[in-house]
Amino acid sequence: MPIVEAVILLVVLVLISNVISHYLTFIPVSLIQIALGLVIALFWEIKIPLDTDWFLLLFIAPLLFNDGRRFPKRELWQLRGPIFANSILLVFLTTIVGGYLIYLMIPRLSLSVSFALAAILSPTDPVAVQSISKRVKLPDRILHLVSGESLINDASGLIAFKYAVAATVTGVFSFGNAVGDFFYISIVGFLAGFALMWVIEFMRDFLRRQGISDVVFNTVLQIMTPFVIYVITEELFHASGVIAVVTAGAVSHAQENRLVEASPELKLVSEKTWDIIVYLLNGVVFLILGDELPVATTTIIHDVHFHTFQAVAYSFGAWAILLLIRVIWIYLYQMVSKPRKPSFRVALLAGLSGVRGAVTMAGVLSLPAVIATGQAFPQRALVLFVAAGVIIISLVAAVVTLPLVAPDNPVPLQTRASFNDEADEDAEDDEGDDQNGGQPHSMSEAEARIYIMRLAINAIEEHRRIKNQRAAYDLILDYQFIIRRLELTTRDDAQRQQVMADEIALRQVGLKGEQSALDRLADHQQISPQAYRSASRAVERTLRRVTHPNSHLNVVVFRSWSSTFHRTRQWIKAAVHGSQGKSTDNEWQLIDRESAKAAIKALSKYLAKDEVDSQSLDKQAIYHLVVFYRNRIERARKHQQVSRSDYAKQLNRLRVIALGAERTGVQSLLESGNITWQMSGHLRQYINYSENVLMMATNDELD
Repeated sequence: MPIVEAVILLVVLVLISNVISHYLTFIPVSLIQIALGLVIALFWEIKIPLDTDWFLLLFIAPLLFNDGRRFPKRELWQLRGPIFANSILLVFLTTIVGGYLIYLMIPRLSLSVSFALAAILSPTDPVAVQSISKRVKLPDRILHLVSGESLINDASGLIAFKYAVAATVTGVFSFGNAVGDFFYISIVGFLAGFALMWVIEFMRDFLRRQGISDVVFNTVLQIMTPFVIYVITEELFHASGVIAVVTAGAVSHAQENRLVEASPELKLVSEKTWDIIVYLLNGVVFLILGDELPVATTTIIHDVHFHTFQAVAYSFGAWAILLLIRVIWIYLYQMVSKPRKPSFRVALLAGLSGVRGAVTMAGVLSLPAVIATGQAFPQRALVLFVAAGVIIISLVAAVVTLPLVAPDNPVPLQTRASFNDEADEDAEDDEGDDQNGGQPHSMSEAEARIYIMRLAINAIEEHRRIKNQRAAYDLILDYQFIIRRLELTTRDDAQRQQVMADEIALRQVGLKGEQSALDRLADHQQISPQAYRSASRAVERTLRRVTHPNSHLNVVVFRSWSSTFHRTRQWIKAAVHGSQGKSTDNEWQLIDRESAKAAIKALSKYLAKDEVDSQSLDKQAIYHLVVFYRNRIERARKHQQVSRSDYAKQLNRLRVIALGAERTGVQSLLESGNITWQMSGHLRQYINYSENVLMMATNDELD
């Protein structure tokens, strides 16, 4: 079948499978898609053309990049040690122990092929884990563990699978070379993904400042990102494109994790576009699996070495081996992580939550047809059959056991291929005409947005209390960041240069105050020499950046980039220190808190000097910098930390208040004649997009 017709057929079948799933809610949509693939293969003898060279690029790169964009949550980061143990150590334990047991169970498989099969069966579907959690009350720690694991084990499973396949294809395997290569491709893959994503984010930010902020352009740029990073990492650096795209997704998530979106329309469009891509890719993978099954089954039926029922038994045996390894691992983890007696029921539920999904199927379908000698890949049909069988068995096992465990909760099992009936409705208001018909108005759209955002800040300040100060300052800081960027578009060159000069002068005063606090803390031995040197270097780098002749290009975006870099640095330090992570965090909290206080004090002294004309300074620059430092103080307080759920509720309440103030401001500007009806439509559309982003965030918190 021609590729274009095949793509159209597959997309139509994905839609049909979700329509069927709407009525047969007790059957996972992935099983329906496998069945539809079988139907088109058996009754219409339609064969989907496959090319294993591009299969991983087409399916794995976008799926894992999207998983990285959803990671991490705070609870998952707190469990980073156990999560990485599960996603790396458990994967390789499953590959070695599970592969050897599969080798003993299926004598026709070579040891390297058995390892490859166990490796590609080790990744679990993250959406299936979340779906199971809605029905089964797993302990929070176990739930967060298996959720975080499912987001990372795809990469480690695919790396182990790649090595095992390479050993089969070439017939050569050296443990020493494999270990060295593993560290190389893993570390270089991580660094490549990190660096390339930062370059892309910087380029996108630069293009936005140049006025290239079109939503469609930026959405396409984001969609192409995982493919570009995967290809560059694999072809240029010869490292792991899988790790690179996961890392890039996590970096992208850190960059976009803002409370107030500068372009909420872009956020909505890009999120919905990713939903469509993941929806189609997962569905297509399972349809291709169903289409390939008859080929594998026919080969197995005609194989003289074992019966078809043996192949089915091998599938059940492989699933049981993987389940046993997983249950024992979780049970032992409970023994280590809590003093109470471990629960075998919890371990079993966590084991059953390991539903295999699209990544497993995409990997096994990428097996080469021939090896280096030109002979056929050994038992490729059997590997495909067993992998498909384990996927189906894991899905059916979850469907059968969940009603027994949680009979009163009818929530169906979902995978990444599932259609979400509870998804937010599209917020696609008709765009107003960009032209205002030549009618004069006293405010530009940028000035009007600045006005309504200042009203929002005033509303947040009125509702700021001690218990919600961190949330309030977070929101105010994001609003101020957007206001500063908009203000630069409303000034002429001379005014813009003056604003930048004021901001640079204030930043220098604040940074010198930070350095004085660091010196004082070091003199009183309240921080370690390593922390002092690291923090001082960060202040020096920032000071050089601010005083650089081209610093006016970077001052406005300083807050988002520097805070992300600073937080990333702290995460890396905490991960390196391991058990000392808590004391390290406390030390950096002290540094953040005291340096911010010293900076505010230095700014106050500077503004009180007789030779400084505070009236001529840009008021917004002063306010922005003070809020920046107050935000740091609130984030670094020891005794006023709130839980994630309480913090999210505070944010949501304040966002609702702020958006209400913005909407009122638009109406008052319209009634006073400062803006036209067309502009009021644009502003209301912006607020509508912001409200939809808020609802999306709220739904994510509830999930």
